Amino acid sequence: MKSVTAAIVIGMCVLSGAASAGVHQLGYVDSARVIWAKPIYETVEVSRPVRECWTERVVHRGRRANSYTGTVAGGIIGGVVGNRIGRGDGRTLLTVAGSLLGASIGHDLSARSGRPRVSREERCEVVEHYEEQEQIVGYRVKYRYNGQTFVTRTQEHPGQRLRIRVKVNPVD
Repeated sequence: MKSVTAAIVIGMCVLSGAASAGVHQLGYVDSARVIWAKPIYETVEVSRPVRECWTERVVHRGRRANSYTGTVAGGIIGGVVGNRIGRGDGRTLLTVAGSLLGASIGHDLSARSGRPRVSREERCEVVEHYEEQEQIVGYRVKYRYNGQTFVTRTQEHPGQRLRIRVKVNPVD
């Protein structure tokens, strides 16, 4: 029974030694006093959308409002001309033909009549402007731990204390 007990005690010591060796391999967390932390800058190109507007001259062509004056006037004038030119039974035919032709010409002229209208209209577009900016990309940190001074780089400003991992290994 003594040999079994001794084997168990020895086994437990071996296991606890292995467990503590694992802890020492990972080290432990402590804190160190920060002496200074200086920002590290990097120049980056930043896109900034800008709305740019300008005034443009625009020519408007087209019909006026729905007016039949040109069509009616053209038809009357064409009918009168056709009536004057025609003789006998042909007079009626030329009057109708003149009215139709005059109405068509009057319609076309009234559609084109009126001067082109010119206006100024604002046009806008969004344009990407690029500019260089200095941005903080990290911090160069000098700290003191256990009487020694160290320098490292961190992403964030550490404040007055820096959390560190301490790992101790035997020299031999």
